[in-house]
Amino acid sequence: MTDTALMPIPGQIDPVPVARDITPREDGRVDLIGLPKLRIAELFAQAGLDPKQAKLRAKQVFHWLYHRGVTSFDAMTDIAKTMRPWLSERFVIGRPDVVEAQHSTDGTRKWLLRTADGHDFEMVFIPDADRGTLCVSSQVGCTLNCRFCHTGTMRLVRNLTPGEIVGQVMLARDALGEWPKGRMDFAEAEGADADEEETAEYTADGRLLTNIVMMGMGEPLYNFDNVRDALKLVMDGDGLALSKRRITLSTSGVVPMMERCGEEIGVNLAVSLHAVNKEIRDEIVPLNRKYGIEQLLEACAAYPRASNARRITFEYVMLKDRNDSDADARELVRLIKHYKLPAKVNLIPFNPWPGAPYECSTPERVRRFSEIVFEGGISAPVRTPRGRDIDAACGQLKTAAEKKTRAELDRLAEEKQAALG
Repeated sequence: MTDTALMPIPGQIDPVPVARDITPREDGRVDLIGLPKLRIAELFAQAGLDPKQAKLRAKQVFHWLYHRGVTSFDAMTDIAKTMRPWLSERFVIGRPDVVEAQHSTDGTRKWLLRTADGHDFEMVFIPDADRGTLCVSSQVGCTLNCRFCHTGTMRLVRNLTPGEIVGQVMLARDALGEWPKGRMDFAEAEGADADEEETAEYTADGRLLTNIVMMGMGEPLYNFDNVRDALKLVMDGDGLALSKRRITLSTSGVVPMMERCGEEIGVNLAVSLHAVNKEIRDEIVPLNRKYGIEQLLEACAAYPRASNARRITFEYVMLKDRNDSDADARELVRLIKHYKLPAKVNLIPFNPWPGAPYECSTPERVRRFSEIVFEGGISAPVRTPRGRDIDAACGQLKTAAEKKTRAELDRLAEEKQAALG
């Protein structure tokens, strides 16, 4: 398995994006996951199909990929048997490789995943009584160096492609058994094996995975094009069909990209604020030295589609004696009201990790901070830490692979594959 060099970075703030929508494979086949219908049709035409045939096959394949979740062309029963080997020789339906899967005592699941070129990243699924949230990564590593965040201690390796981002959602649906069951018919089914499909009507089953948050490893707005293209597939009514109201993108404050995010993606916005003055935020979120609090809040006020029905979420990690005073809480209320922001605040008890320079605020201090913000007329619930025992809580993601050697992880992956047959 080949590896790639670290992404060149001119400084600690702005990464140089890798202009790549597909990760090359050693076998030369092209992974179709992460590609829209038009791109699939282009690839089919380049491989030798006439344009009309390429368009039809792309429509069929797209539906099987994103609506039915199949991982083999042989499962596409409305495509002629003679056509399926042609597809298999040239294309592949990929998923990130699962290196390790962990289950928390509170039901949280974390996956350590690997790209086709040998880089590791993580995703987390958090089940609740009324929803199931998938925390998706956008980069391998991170470039922001936020001091409270374990991921921020990693170097940025590269951006994830649309396929590697969408692939996380696909893999979660695989693991949760959430693909629709039953028969699906297209108008044209030349050479199809109708008897191979069940006779039951096509139905969409209830979902455990109901929400997506772009809050995993990396800064999504520093991988804007790939994140946008991936989320368009997730929101496509013919694709994964998840409403944009159920998707939240979190940024540390990449101000120039925030308006584009609202216009071109249109999902809910969460902002990693974590402090209410320049001195402390410069320390906690170094990006503040480039785009200050005032610029950030002005960009929030201008965020397209923000309203009382779709409030901006401000994430605020509670750090003992750094950002958790009564005065900090009152200033937070003042700032939100000054910029007339439709907002709510998520108070996040700091999740410790080895070598962390901070401690978590006491429960009493967190509770008092929350009360002050609520008294100011702004919702400020305290987020219950989830998955701490498997390092899956907010700010803890940092490929736990480092705790095992690569050889050990490869052995675990081989053993799992052998067990699956």
